[in-house]
Amino acid sequence: MKKKSAGSGVVVVPVEVVEQRIRVIRGQKALLDSDLADMYGVTTSNLNLAVRRNLERFPKDFMFQLTATELESLRLQNAMSKGEKAARGGRRYLPYAFTQEGVAMLSSVLNSTRAIQVNIAIMRVFVKIREVLAANQDLAAKIEALEKRYEEHDEEIQTIFDAIRQLLEPPVNPGKRQIGFLTTSAGGD
Repeated sequence: MKKKSAGSGVVVVPVEVVEQRIRVIRGQKALLDSDLADMYGVTTSNLNLAVRRNLERFPKDFMFQLTATELESLRLQNAMSKGEKAARGGRRYLPYAFTQEGVAMLSSVLNSTRAIQVNIAIMRVFVKIREVLAANQDLAAKIEALEKRYEEHDEEIQTIFDAIRQLLEPPVNPGKRQIGFLTTSAGGD
């Protein structure tokens, strides 16, 4: 991952990198501890140690530990291999996932210039995702309104066509006598 200097207020982690690492776990957008550690430039064990020292700051809606099933599902979804981390020593425990609130809380636990810059980048991505979702919901509502409006027009147009067809059909009046002369066949009378 290409990172930029944090000295001049420039973003440390590109937005695209953050976007790629956000996963939906238990219906929530979250980042794994190993991904956060990589972005912060610390080891996963140091990040988790800082969190364990401040557990009161991380309730269950800020951070939760994945189950073995969830981890396996993530591996399948993201084509992660089991040996990916094993080459660097592996993990002895299941990873932690941090929600947006948990990531925000990390800035108070990891007090460095880099941590602050990374948190700003992550918060901007979460806001961007929320805006995109809201825009998509607005667009879906507008499309649905248009569909309903045109359905009504379709019904009105169909009624007009039905009326035109009725006008084009010859009138059927079996009980009335027709006006005019009756002709008989030639040679009859």
